[in-house]
Amino acid sequence: MAVESIAKTLGTGSGIDITALVSQLVDAQFQAKTATLEKKSEALTAQISSASQLKSSISGFSTALTALAKSGSLSTQPTSSNASLVTVAAQPGAQIGTLDARLEVRRLAAAQVASTAPIADATAAVGMGTLTLTFGTATVADGAMSAFDPGATSIDIAIGEADSSLEGIMKAINAANAGVTASILSDPDGARLVLKGTTGAAKAFTLSATETPGAEGLSALAIGVGASGTTIGSAAADAEIAVDGIAVKRSGNGLSDLIPGVRIDLVSAQPGTIVRIGSTPPTEALRQAVADVVDTYNELLSIVQAEIDPVAGSLRSDMAARNLAQSLGRLTLAPLVPGAGTDAPTTLAALGVATNRDGSLRIDADRLTAALTTHPGAVEAMFRAESGLPAALAAISTAAASTATGLGASEARYTEAAGNLEEDRSEALAAAEALRARMTQQFARMDSKVAAYKSTQSFLQQQIDAWNAD
Repeated sequence: MAVESIAKTLGTGSGIDITALVSQLVDAQFQAKTATLEKKSEALTAQISSASQLKSSISGFSTALTALAKSGSLSTQPTSSNASLVTVAAQPGAQIGTLDARLEVRRLAAAQVASTAPIADATAAVGMGTLTLTFGTATVADGAMSAFDPGATSIDIAIGEADSSLEGIMKAINAANAGVTASILSDPDGARLVLKGTTGAAKAFTLSATETPGAEGLSALAIGVGASGTTIGSAAADAEIAVDGIAVKRSGNGLSDLIPGVRIDLVSAQPGTIVRIGSTPPTEALRQAVADVVDTYNELLSIVQAEIDPVAGSLRSDMAARNLAQSLGRLTLAPLVPGAGTDAPTTLAALGVATNRDGSLRIDADRLTAALTTHPGAVEAMFRAESGLPAALAAISTAAASTATGLGASEARYTEAAGNLEEDRSEALAAAEALRARMTQQFARMDSKVAAYKSTQSFLQQQIDAWNAD
């Protein structure tokens, strides 16, 4: 602003617009450098954007395929002929082959449930002392326990003054985390303490009381042989199942050890009814997955090819981008099923995924159908997340994202170069402003001298005019 003010003040001597002249001279001197910096900036911005896009594209492709593989929709699934009695599901990571089993649910596993007689006020003191839970096996009939064989486990629960009400006792039992859950059930007759154990015949329990003298009352909550103040509404029992005619017992209704790789949930017991457990291969899901992979691959390939185009590509000189293109080009021939049979397909090419002249992929539908029909297990194995195509694609994605040799390194390099370019731009701007100030001062001094010369010229002209007049 000071330089401009000087120019405006002193620029009247010569009649030249010093500010405009200096600006034109400075701009002309720095025009080439400014244009070069701008061109480099645009190129780096495009390279950063392109590297990020390629990383994101291959990562998205890999993530989507891995999620699809882990969802189980591309794996053989177990089936139940009667889901109202038995439901089945593949265990995580299990490889289900051909299944043919017969199940008969003769009895469901049950938990012991016992309740006390009604108490008028759930907040009134019942008694103090110690309640002891003992687990074992029991014989129960008509709501009463007639025999009990204790196991090795027993838990003492202290009941003090603060816990002496029915609500306090409920909270104390739950806080013990002893394998029994306490709740209060209320109706017009009063509040009942309800105790429920876990399923299994060995999880029956008794509840005995050691009372504090002068604060008796806990014995009314006793559960066991001869207890008269409580009722057992459900007896602890094991599930009874027959697998292919062989009777077995389990403590719960969720079973993971009867058929390898299959979780079985017992829903209802119906002795004499046979439930068939089979399996269904994901033929159509695999066919669709192959089609989706080819479509997504072709979309990704078109992006990569555009970016490494030798004329217009932003990453035409980027080795990481070229490595990505080469890795994708080798994908159809990469072995995806180690240890497969001699005739079983192990590559995408063997499935009927062919490569066009431009590098894009197409599907030979007849060859794919033949592979799905003849070797369904091998095709399924190609889409396992841990070892098949998802794993191969994940390896390509990881390499592309590498900050040492991949597009991650390229992106960091371009970003650093863009930062350095901004420094060059700032230095060029500072140099231009310095030159502008220097030239403005120089022209201002010249203009001042011109003004002085013009003043002298005017004085002399006046003298000459005066002499001529005389």
